[in-house]
Amino acid sequence: MKFQSPISIDNNYLIIMAGGVGSRFWPMSTSDCPKQFLDVLNIGRTLIQQTADRFEGIVPKENIMVVTSQKYKLLVREQLHFLTDNQILLEPCMRNTAPCIAYGVWKIIKRNREANIIVAPSDHLITREEDFKNVINEGIRFIASTESLLTLGMKAHKAETGYGYIHASLQSAIEGYTQLYPVSRFAEKPNKATAEQYLLDGDYFWNSGIFLWSARNIEKAIRSYLPEVAEIFDKGTNLFDTASEQEFINEEFPKCTNISVDYGILEKADNIYVKTADFGWSDLGTWGSLHEQSDKTGEGNVVKGNIRTFDTQDSIIRISSDKKVVVVQGLNNYIVVDTGEALLICNKDEEQRIKEFQAEFL
Repeated sequence: MKFQSPISIDNNYLIIMAGGVGSRFWPMSTSDCPKQFLDVLNIGRTLIQQTADRFEGIVPKENIMVVTSQKYKLLVREQLHFLTDNQILLEPCMRNTAPCIAYGVWKIIKRNREANIIVAPSDHLITREEDFKNVINEGIRFIASTESLLTLGMKAHKAETGYGYIHASLQSAIEGYTQLYPVSRFAEKPNKATAEQYLLDGDYFWNSGIFLWSARNIEKAIRSYLPEVAEIFDKGTNLFDTASEQEFINEEFPKCTNISVDYGILEKADNIYVKTADFGWSDLGTWGSLHEQSDKTGEGNVVKGNIRTFDTQDSIIRISSDKKVVVVQGLNNYIVVDTGEALLICNKDEEQRIKEFQAEFL
């Protein structure tokens, strides 16, 4: 059934955050072409293309903003042809998510102070997109009619140590909405024992990094909790969507505090709510998470390329060239990635060291 939003979509805007380098996906993801610009699932669409696709019917294409590094401008233009230059926001340096979001918010406010804004990372997987759209639709209804900031919390299926968590006040459900609660607190990435306790408690949810808020309310929050960031973007109000915007951003953006929106705003504000959901979400942050989300052989392997496996289980093996014949024998729980320029062979249990391995070549 085709998704239909009961709210006019003209006031809906999307900020896609696409500046990361995806270092945990090395060697396939590199600083020249990070994972958001790759078809890691072998479905014919890159992760950033999938991100834009899933907001069809929710946000008009002309209301989509992509915040990315200056070096990725051409990649964004090649993969999202519908964007104009004024929809591609180019950061001269990395300053974490709060300045990234503030840049998009100030641009949007200049165009439409009544905007409802969704913020989404560019490199996440969502498998049940109709469920996702229903969640977003109800979230927009909530933030458009209240003075609240909303985040999405994903149902925890395992004791995951690679995600931050949101503690929801389940006893204080918001009437008129499905699974929407005040946030009790945000929790950092836990150790294994703590993650297992969160899972048992049942009121901790994975922090998806997807946010919804009205332009007015997020502007108010930024002014309250990050006034120095607000002051910087205030100086550029008359320059946004003009030929002078990029010069201003190049000069002023590096002065922004390097801080995440979680630390800078959400952990300080008292009007934070979470809508909990389960629509097949993964941040695809590691090779292990890609292995979990991909189709597998009977032995639990995920393979791409001209590959034959023997006595090999629960591994992910990707070869860039179909011309190369690859035989893998005797591996269990391994990552094998050959890009032609680099070869990685790593136990999945040690994949947190991939950033360390990559650093040897920088």
